[in-house]
Amino acid sequence: MTTAIVAGDARALARALVRIDSRNPSLVASAPGEHACAVMLRAVLDAWGFRTELQDAAPGRPNLVARIGGGSAGASSRSLMFNGHLDVVGVEGMVHPPFAGDERDGHLYGRGAADMKGGIAAMCAAALQASMAGAPGEIIIAAVADEEYESFGTRVLIERGVRADACIVTEPTRLAIMPAHRGFVWLEVEIAGRAAHGSRWDIGVDAIRHAGLLLAELDACDATVLPTRTHALLGRGSLHASLIEGGIGMSTYPDRCILKLERRTIPGETARDAVREVREACDRIQARRSTFSAEVRLLVSQGPSDVAVDTPVVVTLGDALRASGEPVAVEGMSAWTDAALLNDAGIPAVCFGPGDISLAHAAEEYIPLDEIDRATAVLASFAGRWCA
Repeated sequence: MTTAIVAGDARALARALVRIDSRNPSLVASAPGEHACAVMLRAVLDAWGFRTELQDAAPGRPNLVARIGGGSAGASSRSLMFNGHLDVVGVEGMVHPPFAGDERDGHLYGRGAADMKGGIAAMCAAALQASMAGAPGEIIIAAVADEEYESFGTRVLIERGVRADACIVTEPTRLAIMPAHRGFVWLEVEIAGRAAHGSRWDIGVDAIRHAGLLLAELDACDATVLPTRTHALLGRGSLHASLIEGGIGMSTYPDRCILKLERRTIPGETARDAVREVREACDRIQARRSTFSAEVRLLVSQGPSDVAVDTPVVVTLGDALRASGEPVAVEGMSAWTDAALLNDAGIPAVCFGPGDISLAHAAEEYIPLDEIDRATAVLASFAGRWCA
């Protein structure tokens, strides 16, 4: 039934994608993953005339790579990738059926409607429209696994040599061009204390109170240092305490406290910078309090993404918006995306797509149907201009 979707019907494709449960099993125990969604999308794009293949990014968790056009393109034509992720997050707390794909009041409801199956539908329909209109270069659809957890889908895509001259990641941007987003660094700080009876202040060392000293030091850094470094689209970086644990009992000095931090980085800042900031904060405390002892560990990091606003991919996308009668807004993206990995691989990648990122992972998730149509028109216009 799904393979009978009328060629280029982005709304119908979005509806079919939303109705497939593709929760990420790395986030939700026993979740099905992306396989069924990738197989369905492959069948649709086969019927639409794409050249398709499934590539396992992990066992049972495929990327779909679909290509159209480019067979007789001249040397002057450019290739284009549209990238989007098939996995979605959990559905706990949702206030409507997560995979019914209901439509009401001009909106499509469901987990993944905004993040980002509406964008995937728009990019597939746009690639078809651009090819049918004679775009000479090859257009690649990369519908990937696992963006919501470790992004191994796009990592494997890059490792296997899938390349293009530019990429649009169709994350929800409300049809704004978003050439940049922050990175993130996850840190763990283990503060050491000395266990003792609660009455023995003379020998006990309170690891939790020492964690408080560190939090106060980091609060000062967040308030006074980070605002001095800014990015034109993204503003400043940030730092917050995510998790804390420690203590043995009410009448015992805690011998350790584990503090987990997230540092959001702007272009030009690295994971090494974030680790250094926290270690320097620890050093300042230790200079004042000889009993303070802490170990800082890097857990996970993903770099920021940044494409200059005057580069060809941004300029051409702006031209496509104007040609489609849409306003041109260039903004910073709030969330991390696979665009960072693509840029690191030398593929200029920006985010542009239908839907609102504020509805991603929310109790109520939906996307305006007309925004899918408008995104499709803009992306088709862009593809034609870029590939020519």
